[in-house]
Parts: sequence; C-alpha cells; structure tokens
Amino acid sequence: MSIRRSSALCRCPVVPDWMALALSALLFLAPAARAAEIDAPLQAVIAQYVQPFLEDAALIAAIKAQNDVTSRYDDARINELDAMWQAEIGATEIPTITPVWDNPVADALRAEVASSGGLIREILVMDARGLNVAVSSVTSDYWQGDEAKYLETYARGPDAVHIGDVEFDESSQVYMQQLSLSIADPQSGAVIGALTVGLDAERLQ
Repeated sequence: MSIRRSSALCRCPVVPDWMALALSALLFLAPAARAAEIDAPLQAVIAQYVQPFLEDAALIAAIKAQNDVTSRYDDARINELDAMWQAEIGATEIPTITPVWDNPVADALRAEVASSGGLIREILVMDARGLNVAVSSVTSDYWQGDEAKYLETYARGPDAVHIGDVEFDESSQVYMQQLSLSIADPQSGAVIGALTVGLDAERLQ
C-alpha cells in the first residue's frame, strides 16, 4: 500500500539532493516498512468496515455513474456546485445535497456508522474529480479535490492509504482521525474514486 501520513507538527530538515535520492530509493525498495506504518487498530478498521465497501457492487456502480457525468465538468462548474452545496447547509431546500445524502449507498454508509458502536463517526465516498458521491452525514463542502483525503489517495493509484492527523471536531465534540483509501474498479483495476472514514480517535487506543 502507498502510505501518506500528514502531520501539522512536522518540521522536515533540508537534505542534500543525493541524500534525498538515496532515501527515495530505500523507500521504493521497502514497501513492507511503509505498510507497517498502519497501526493495528486502523488495520482492523480497514478489514472489518472499509474493505467490504471497496468491493461493494452498488458503491462501485454509483461512483462510475457519477464519473460519467462529472468527467465533463470544468473547474468553474465544480466551484459553482461546491458553492451551491455550502449555501444549502441548514436550508429547507437542498437540491444539490439531497442526491448525495439520500441514496441507497448513503443509507449503507449510515448503517455502517451505526453498527460501529461509536468508533466510526462519518463516511464519505468521492468520485474521480473529488466530488461527493455518497455521505453518511452532510459535509461542509461538496468538493474534496483540494484536500489530502483525495490528493493522497486517488492521485496515488490503487491501494493508496492516507492517515490524517488527530483533530478535535467541534460538531461531535470528539477527537477525530480520518482514514482515506483509493477505490479501484474490481474489473479493470483502474482507480475510480476514494473513500474517507472519520474515526473517534479515543476509541482507537
């Protein structure tokens, strides 16, 4: 797996070019060491809760269907939809949010959140452009394409994993950690989207 762990506290020293190349070579030759960066609790979450979704036919079909539409969007259209989504949060009429929040895949995501006993707080599925396909709860924006959950998964290819920082979530009043993975078409092996799981970090201890 391709692992990328972000850290707001990281202060990376400047190294000579030759050293950077050597480090890159070592990382390329040692994929097992990178895979070991995934802690056992997160490995358990992937195995029990995430992997079934990565292979779910309905979820794959929903992403591919949306990709057929959003592949034609330019940046202006994506920005327009994102602004519409944000304007609809808390409103009575939510025509942009409803198709993403009220569909069978979103229902399955909410069922998974409920079955986790509080471990999982949210799940969202993104298409190839970083736009929401299905969400367990309404997100603050529609487009995730400028965030690590998309940039460090979809853009990295199949089996990419991104482990986010632990951050305090004001809405739920718990410390959250996001675990994101790329989603590939089981038939072609091509990456078609990504999935993010928001976890109660204290329950991972």
